Amino acid sequence: MTDSRDRQRRHTALLLLVAVGMFGFAFALVPLYNVFCELTGINGKTSGQAAVSVQTSPILEREVTIQFLAHVGRGMPWEFRPMESRLRVRLGEVNETRFYVRNHANQAVTGQAVPSVAPGLAARYLHKIECFCFTQQTLEAGEEMEMLVKFYMGVDLPADINTLSLSYALFPVTVAQTTGLEIDRDSSDITSAAHEEHSGS
Repeated sequence: MTDSRDRQRRHTALLLLVAVGMFGFAFALVPLYNVFCELTGINGKTSGQAAVSVQTSPILEREVTIQFLAHVGRGMPWEFRPMESRLRVRLGEVNETRFYVRNHANQAVTGQAVPSVAPGLAARYLHKIECFCFTQQTLEAGEEMEMLVKFYMGVDLPADINTLSLSYALFPVTVAQTTGLEIDRDSSDITSAAHEEHSGS
């Protein structure tokens, strides 16, 4: 009887250890996946840190086309669009582009832009020196702004990648809760309009 109880206790303890181990592994999956994406460029994730601005690599004659896309998340009362839809760049050359934003709410709103690159493999070769996505952006009611992206393409970009897209999704971070969010009548469908522009580009 004693041996049976001991075996049952050991079995129960083993099951508890397995359960705790599985929980810890699942908890660690998200940060490990994010690190993996940043290192490999899979899933189109780009680094959240600025690249070194000093030009250390040669500028090649090879050119690629970069398409710029913008999308606003649900509940984000901003107009958001690239100021140029595409840019032809040489590998290793520092380039700039800008995105236009305007807050159509009647109060200040803070947003955070999340970048992605397609094809995903190209993400590791797109180096951002300056980007509005590095920090949260706050616009007062009715305020508009041009937001800068300064970047260069790595000279070791694979030869079979000639066109890539840099896309930003903009999400609300904080919205004042005093009277509720109100949108101007002439911009009541900002999200849909941006999505249609994104689909048609």
